Amino acid sequence: MAVASAIEKKLVIGKQSAKGTICAAALSTAQYLRRVSSTLDVKKETYQSNEKNANRQIMDFRHGVKSVEGSISGELSPGTYKLFMASVLRKDFVAGISMKVAAANNVAAASTTGATGTFTRDDAGGSFITDGFKVGDVVRWTGWKTPATANNGHNMLITALSATVMTVVTLDGVAVVTRAKGDGVACSVVGMKSWVPTTAHTEDWYTIEHYFSDLDISEVFYDCKVGGMSIKLPATGMATIDFNVMGLNYNHLVAGTSPYFTSVVAEGTKGVLAAVNGAIYVNGSAVALITGMDINIAGNLSSNPVIGSNTKPDIFDGKIVVTGNMTVYFSDATMRDYFINETEVAVNAVFTTGNAANADFIAISMPRCKVGGASKDDGDSGIVMTMPFQALYDTAGGTTTTEDTLATTISIQDSSLS
Repeated sequence: MAVASAIEKKLVIGKQSAKGTICAAALSTAQYLRRVSSTLDVKKETYQSNEKNANRQIMDFRHGVKSVEGSISGELSPGTYKLFMASVLRKDFVAGISMKVAAANNVAAASTTGATGTFTRDDAGGSFITDGFKVGDVVRWTGWKTPATANNGHNMLITALSATVMTVVTLDGVAVVTRAKGDGVACSVVGMKSWVPTTAHTEDWYTIEHYFSDLDISEVFYDCKVGGMSIKLPATGMATIDFNVMGLNYNHLVAGTSPYFTSVVAEGTKGVLAAVNGAIYVNGSAVALITGMDINIAGNLSSNPVIGSNTKPDIFDGKIVVTGNMTVYFSDATMRDYFINETEVAVNAVFTTGNAANADFIAISMPRCKVGGASKDDGDSGIVMTMPFQALYDTAGGTTTTEDTLATTISIQDSSLS
């Protein structure tokens, strides 16, 4: 008898048009999803009879309300999990903004220290903030001429911003080249962004298939929601991502009727992110001694049974809660005192697939965080502080001409999207 092999199992996802409408088998946007594991499965409540009988044995056992539960885990790579990420944040990815002046000749570049630099525009030539740039965005410039052509096409993280001055760090370590204004230059936020919005939150439902190709058997789960995600960024090794999923219903397809989805987009091929390639900034300053970081986004979904049905009627969204944890070598009082003084800090992190100037990346910005602890170990090597944090809604952010952050708890930028 054949036994299903995990390597032959295919994971396919399709975005439904609405709850209660399973995706069509021929859905053109159904796609294979890269995974380390997918534990989605059918669960049922069970009830055991409590009757007392002279035979002293249990007389009945029943199945009750059914549901779909499980997790999908993978290694973090650009573009791969864009649908699930947007569903957790409850906003579709949107294109990054560009300077409103397409070929501005009033911007000067200046090198400061190492890979940091500034781009300064005169007062008459528009505003970076009015354009829509935000601290934590990763941008690329074009149009710089000799001898400043090295300023073109490099991933640059914005660490500080005013109407006229953009302060950046180049992610590949190449210094910004000083150049007087006069070149017709442009700047754009790379790829697309999503964030937790203040209004117009999306509500996404999915049909998810496990196709056991060596048995030609499928399990199809539908009316599924992604309830949250967890990103882990170790000092060594691959970055990972985990999604928890809740669903209302399922179909079990027998051999000869599988797979369910008949036209499936190939899985992505972008490289996996590793935390050694990237940068973490806390309150605008690079933190080079972080030994690990994780970020957890909980959507707090809930679902309750009703009388007369063996399926739950709905899955309800809750508030989005963003927490995390940093481990950092204890080298001075700065990080510790963020906790001692209850200081609100911005956390901006970006991780790339390599060292190329325009390597693909994922950037994460949390404009308002509070640190909840700074406990120190006492091992036989360098002392490490463990620093849990809570991200908060940035009440000072938004789209006005004075705000350099988003009005959100967290935003994600993916360079591979267009």
